[in-house]
Amino acid sequence: MELFDLRIVVDHIEGRPVCGLSVGDYFEVRNSSQVRIPEGKHFCLFAISSALALLPAKARQLAADDWLERDSLVACPDPDERLIMRIERVRKVVLDSNELT
Repeated sequence: MELFDLRIVVDHIEGRPVCGLSVGDYFEVRNSSQVRIPEGKHFCLFAISSALALLPAKARQLAADDWLERDSLVACPDPDERLIMRIERVRKVVLDSNELT
């Protein structure tokens, strides 16, 4: 099966940046389930959790009229921070579905 590796990037911060992230910081999901954070960096667990539910759908090619095919923004749940992330498709990978759970 074909899936996309994803990069979730801090697009902008409209409020008070309390978690220590900056615009451009990111984490990646590779091969369907492997989370990668650049060496020496961190990513807020609560921000990650707000994006998790969307990632399986964004990893798949969707119909052109599907809202998730067009929409890529997700907000961190902290109302004071108002951190907005963008989900990007990085590359297409071929995986054997028999090797996944």
